[in-house]
Amino acid sequence: MKNIALIGASGFVGSALLKEALNRGHKVTAIVRNPEKITLTHPNLSIIGGDVRDAATVEELVKGMDAVISAYNPGWTNPELHSDTLKAYSAILEGCKKAGIKRLQIVGGAGSLFIKGVRLLDMGVIEETILPGVKALAQVLYTLQENEKEIDWVFFSPAANIAPGKRTGKFHLGKDDLITDNKGESYISVEDYALAMIDELENPKHHFERFTIGY
Repeated sequence: MKNIALIGASGFVGSALLKEALNRGHKVTAIVRNPEKITLTHPNLSIIGGDVRDAATVEELVKGMDAVISAYNPGWTNPELHSDTLKAYSAILEGCKKAGIKRLQIVGGAGSLFIKGVRLLDMGVIEETILPGVKALAQVLYTLQENEKEIDWVFFSPAANIAPGKRTGKFHLGKDDLITDNKGESYISVEDYALAMIDELENPKHHFERFTIGY
């Protein structure tokens, strides 16, 4: 059992990660903007409200944890989507390091993945409304790759399409190229994404790098 902090535990991916972690016996402190959004109860679950755009708040909330998983998303309709994403991840990184956290696992985006050498976000297929958030997550990855040598981080990019589905345990993992099936489609269920993220928590195989998943 690990004692983990899960940032953004009430969101689409975060709630799947929360269920997966609890079902596998981990103790989870869920850090969310609105604690009332989490209706799940569990003896290993603590729910705390907090603004992770503030490094001092992050430091206080994650101190003593074995690892931090961040599914932070300021909301796809947030007019400050790009700046809030960058501000939060800067604060999360700083707060985690000040708290002495050794392991940070980030729910990344698919936009920075490559298809035949071209980034997905440069192919004109991503909705304009969410593009600021996609670009911000890509910038988070590049900043980590260029500068972060202290905390053991991973940036886990999903397939191009992630949606509710089944927990199959049958998927492929990769590094920087978008994973597609034999029909050329890139898809993963949020349940299998969560499974793979908690697998990585329990048995870390990636360090200071991005990896990805797909069928």
